[in-house]
Amino acid sequence: MNLSEIQIDRGRLIENFRALKSLLLPGTHAIVVVKGNAYGHGFAEVVKVLAEEADGFQVDDIEELRLLRSLTAKRALVLGYITKRDIDEAVGLDCEISVFDLERLSSIAEAGKRHSMRPKIHLKIDALLGRLGFLPADIPNVIFDLKRFPELDLRAAYAHFANIEDTTDVVHANDQWEAFDSCCQQLQSSGWPELGTHISATSGVMTNWKGHSLARLGLGVYGMYPSGALARRHTELGLKPVIRWVSHLAQVKMLPAHHPVGYGLTFITPKPMRIGIVPQGYSDGVDRGLSSIGEVLVRGTRCSILGRIAMNMFAVDLSNVADAKAEDEVVLLGSQGEESIGAEEIASRLGTINYEITTRISPLLPRRIV
Repeated sequence: MNLSEIQIDRGRLIENFRALKSLLLPGTHAIVVVKGNAYGHGFAEVVKVLAEEADGFQVDDIEELRLLRSLTAKRALVLGYITKRDIDEAVGLDCEISVFDLERLSSIAEAGKRHSMRPKIHLKIDALLGRLGFLPADIPNVIFDLKRFPELDLRAAYAHFANIEDTTDVVHANDQWEAFDSCCQQLQSSGWPELGTHISATSGVMTNWKGHSLARLGLGVYGMYPSGALARRHTELGLKPVIRWVSHLAQVKMLPAHHPVGYGLTFITPKPMRIGIVPQGYSDGVDRGLSSIGEVLVRGTRCSILGRIAMNMFAVDLSNVADAKAEDEVVLLGSQGEESIGAEEIASRLGTINYEITTRISPLLPRRIV
């Protein structure tokens, strides 16, 4: 038994993927996003479960690409930053590389020659987002330079929506689409008539922006919705969280009244209190902001976090769990009995998003498929 571990529900992972894929138009490739340790769920574990289901995987950098290639030969999109010194290795690992500036074209082409390969590239369009990518005004120059490198295989152009989760206002999304579509039309009419396109992640698919060659399925695969509005709009999908963060009580004891709990003396027992010590902390991804406001589950009962969360442990109030004892299971994220603590609830307490809650879980914690 691991003292603390991340449990991943195989069945739910597959069901979530299939539910999202059902929204795609026929012929659209379903690419699973596994960057950020598969949003904290476990890179290798998720790839192994979905290798037979997905059309490919999206990663962020060379380290993730190396790991992906140790697990599968399926289509690999690297849409983050790769240093020039790592381009040669990336091309050799047969991936599809994001190109967001013209200086990279020659480096990628040279790497292709060394490996006797025709490197596959995707053009990143900065369509009113303000991150990596070519501005729409750059496209004529991009076309000119691309034609200097016919040895490059331009597979697709792509962009990211900025605020598609907010389904009450699609004005910016429409503006983004128009900017992106104009770039794609210029490219397609300039020598790449079969150019692929992609702009939709989970949120884009849920808001019907899905007429593209591929979709980048991330958050929804892990059973989380990009926003409350999209969760309400797509109850029929039945997405279910696949993660369960489990630990165990290291100690159970009674503290007298007026006794401090944890660093900083931020909590003093108002009366004799039975507490439990959970051997997880901010080094494991338990946000310190949950000090005295977060909860965990013990024997199916919500138990409040007392005092400050430390690097490797924190205390919880066991007043309502009279029979709790050392080594009892503690759930920090997920379900136990009839109770459940979701990433959305934790994110709301911290003023952040569900993506961050799972992605920040320490990669050192063991992941186990159940």
